Amino acid sequence: MMKRDECFRILKRHVTDEVVVATYSSAVDWLALGERTLNYFSVGAMGLDSSHALGLALGRPDKRIICLQGDGSLLMNLGSLVTIAAAAPKNLVHLVVQNRTYEANGGHPIPNTGTDFAAMARSAGYAHAHEFSELANFEQQAAHVLKQEGPVLATLHVEPSGPLTYDYPKLYDAARRAAIKAELS
Repeated sequence: MMKRDECFRILKRHVTDEVVVATYSSAVDWLALGERTLNYFSVGAMGLDSSHALGLALGRPDKRIICLQGDGSLLMNLGSLVTIAAAAPKNLVHLVVQNRTYEANGGHPIPNTGTDFAAMARSAGYAHAHEFSELANFEQQAAHVLKQEGPVLATLHVEPSGPLTYDYPKLYDAARRAAIKAELS
């Protein structure tokens, strides 16, 4: 099984001028790979990262938007799949990190650990849906997935990680928000 940080290192090699939206554990691991102006970390918004990504995708159709969302987070706003599919932003790539836990809230298991988010996305009307459980396969396909016309969903089946330290002042730094706002204005 894959690890989230390994998947993100692969993803990082393909990210150039895209906006990356993340919250909690995904934000911690993404930020650990380095600062970038186009990182958007949702403040205290578990479940709303996909909605924030949709808003950015609709507001800036000229920019590719990548959402890094945990499975627990998506379950807290599952209706976003239907809303995203209905809006059909061609520039949105939605990566769901499925570790079968509410990791940010103590690692408690999600209610149904076998939830098939790719099937839900297809049923909702996403243009493309993928699943990855082998790192080599994700590495081979990552660039292709990121370039597909959206909305695109890819489930990354990863193992739960150990407890993370959430440095909220660093994650939600006001200067970072000002920088992305200036960049996207």
